[in-house]
Amino acid sequence: MTDIHKPAERRRLSMVDVAAHAGVSVGTVSNALNRPELVAERTLRRVRASIKTLGFVPSAPARQLRGGTARSVGVMVRDIGNPFFSEVLPGIETRLSQEHLLLMLCSSSDSLEKEAYYLQVLEQHRVPGILITPAGPDISHLVELRGRGVGVVLLDRPGADSQLCAVAVDNVRGGELAGGHLLSLGHRRIAFLNGPSIVRQCADRREGLHKAVRAAGLDPDEVITEITLPALTPHEGEAALQRLSLGKKGPTALFCVNDTVALGALRGLESRGIGVPRDMAVMGYDDVEFAALLSPSLTSIRQPKQQLGQAAAELLLTDSRGDANHWHQEIVFQPSLMVRASTTT
Repeated sequence: MTDIHKPAERRRLSMVDVAAHAGVSVGTVSNALNRPELVAERTLRRVRASIKTLGFVPSAPARQLRGGTARSVGVMVRDIGNPFFSEVLPGIETRLSQEHLLLMLCSSSDSLEKEAYYLQVLEQHRVPGILITPAGPDISHLVELRGRGVGVVLLDRPGADSQLCAVAVDNVRGGELAGGHLLSLGHRRIAFLNGPSIVRQCADRREGLHKAVRAAGLDPDEVITEITLPALTPHEGEAALQRLSLGKKGPTALFCVNDTVALGALRGLESRGIGVPRDMAVMGYDDVEFAALLSPSLTSIRQPKQQLGQAAAELLLTDSRGDANHWHQEIVFQPSLMVRASTTT
């Protein structure tokens, strides 16, 4: 005969249990957790001892509601799978952890609907501030959000005249560096694998590339073949090669709007037996960690990703405090050219 035992019923400990164990009121336990300066030192030690003995874990949402603000901030990026953002996040986390703040990470996947949903959720959680890379060009809803008391800082997006703080890298200059490098190597037929023009970074890098071509006394319409990708992924980077003429009159260089697109392009060129850089120079943008590890190693435009994250977090901390003397700031970092084997032999 099988002996079946009903499992003991489990329940979450509450402040009532702590109060009974410590011999104090529930209000005293609440003050010990949220406003310890109001509790006598001897009583505070007794409550803390009971918390430790019982293994009581305070409810963060409940404490948040009593205090009015959360101990976490929102971070919303366009694509959590993009290694650029994964290398920005440690800079954000490092600074916020110094203030004992946690990250609530969301990814809009370039969807305005998802962005709106997550913004609503974050506001309902009463986060004091949100770092965001907007999914679209219109950021009026973010200005309105800040007007309701939520600190907002644009991440990897300029914020001129937007009434919001912003931290970005000069993407026009980055596109100019990329174009200048390829032109200096003698390339006069450049394929630009770009993303949608509504993405500010894509538009700015395009502007920089055109600026470099014009500075060389050339016509961008004659030098540049632009292909717009529906997503900035390795798959789309490889698929884009099918839309290019790769013969003798085709492009001699590929400028990819980010390193993940370049990864796919390199894979596609290898499968077609096209040597890099012998037959085709390839360069990316962002200089993520894997760029230097590829074979051939990838020439790229470096963005100071950790510094970007740290600066954004610092601005958010300032903006979230609601200081009446706060001035909106726009911090713009400069990119740099990292020359590797994919463009030079």
